Amino acid sequence: MTDKKVVVAGATGLVGNAALRHFGGAGGCDVVALARRKPRELYGARFVPVDLADPAGTLAAIAEIKQRLDNGELHALVNNAAISPKANGGSRLSSIDTTVDVWDQVFRVNFFAPITLARGLLEELKAAKGSVVNVTSIAGSRVHPFAGTAYSTSKAALAALTREMAADFGPLGIRVNAIAPGEIDTAILSPGTEDIVANQIPLHRLGTPDEVAKIIYVLCTDMSSYVNGAEIHINGGQHV
Repeated sequence: MTDKKVVVAGATGLVGNAALRHFGGAGGCDVVALARRKPRELYGARFVPVDLADPAGTLAAIAEIKQRLDNGELHALVNNAAISPKANGGSRLSSIDTTVDVWDQVFRVNFFAPITLARGLLEELKAAKGSVVNVTSIAGSRVHPFAGTAYSTSKAALAALTREMAADFGPLGIRVNAIAPGEIDTAILSPGTEDIVANQIPLHRLGTPDEVAKIIYVLCTDMSSYVNGAEIHINGGQHV
């Protein structure tokens, strides 16, 4: 991936920042980092501030990315941005409690932003025969004790979108895959996660952001050149 062009959306979180390290710091890629606030470490990436809940702002970020791609090629797009609002006290928001405004904001970031970015950068991805990686979640396939309904359904929708994109983008030479992390050691873990680790995860430990980022990286390289439309579970066996 040396000297390849990469966009990482949601670059501020631990998984996004680990992806910046793999692509930029270790991989030698030319990386654009998208996030509302500047990541704690850029690893040589160029930062473009954007609120992906704002459609106009997202389109403006796409225009800026295009200007930065001097050769008109984009080799990888990583759609890692996501929000998971909580109720007062940090409790789970159910389908009964979630307001329409929350539904709207979550789907703008978690679902509409990935397809807006991919469509907006379609010609650049096509020119490079690039790869798109959507970050879904184990919560997209089951009721999770901590993940709210809007978050979970947005991730389920993103998994379905990944399949549709793989079929639509594949003939253009663009591969589209997803990763579905489970309990990863990040800032969004909730109290009670230790019970899941002890009773539901065969490896009996949390995953690390680096373990997620490594699979993202592989899905953007020639090592996965015939992988398209897949959703890879990264959860220590929690899904079995």
